[in-house]
Amino acid sequence: MSSSGLRGKTALVTGAGRGLGRALALGLAERGAEVVLVARSEAELAKTAELAAGPTRVVPADLGSPAEVAALVQRTGSVDVLVNNAAVTRPVAPTAEVDPADFAAALATNLTAPITLTIGVLPGMLARGWGRVVNVSSGAATHPGSLIGGNAYTTTKAALEAHSRNLAAELAGTGVTVNIYQPGMIDTAMQTDIRGDLGRGLAEPVRRGFADAYENGVLITPEVSAAGLLDHLLDDDNGVTWNAPGFG
Repeated sequence: MSSSGLRGKTALVTGAGRGLGRALALGLAERGAEVVLVARSEAELAKTAELAAGPTRVVPADLGSPAEVAALVQRTGSVDVLVNNAAVTRPVAPTAEVDPADFAAALATNLTAPITLTIGVLPGMLARGWGRVVNVSSGAATHPGSLIGGNAYTTTKAALEAHSRNLAAELAGTGVTVNIYQPGMIDTAMQTDIRGDLGRGLAEPVRRGFADAYENGVLITPEVSAAGLLDHLLDDDNGVTWNAPGFG
């Protein structure tokens, strides 16, 4: 992607306070976009804004709150690129032990929020005849039996992929594309949590697999993963799954 390929465009990135979201936001700013930074932590967003090479707007929001998501759509205005990256891994436990309210909370953040944001920005994209929506998924959506103990996370990512492909088919020929990004195994705080207390709810072979990936140097940096998405963003692909370098 050209260093100025997104000049004059506005991009909204959720989960932009750290990890992959921060790397994506910084990459979009470097490529000329004005980036709307969304996450719960204003301090983390401020750090991302400080590092950015271009203009940014810090918009703290809890994507698990329908009211805050609706307000976010109203506050943001015109958006040309939407990257739905934010997600929660909890609850992590055998399904019979999960509180249904916790499962519903995961659905709200990982599925309902991305769909609500997409619906909010879509009319403007269609009116302009150009837009890019990318929904960050997970390899667990391709291999749903692999993340035993992570039923909520796997369910939300599989549903997000189905939503993405259906919407892409609906929008074919409009200039607005919807694609999926599977980011690979990234060295982030989420991975650290899974190797720690959070991972105790996973089946032991699954947890051990995460530990082995870390110890064997399989994890990639957020910047490497982000490049795998950004390098495709201006392509005309629609309804496809992009994978991080070395994965897929």
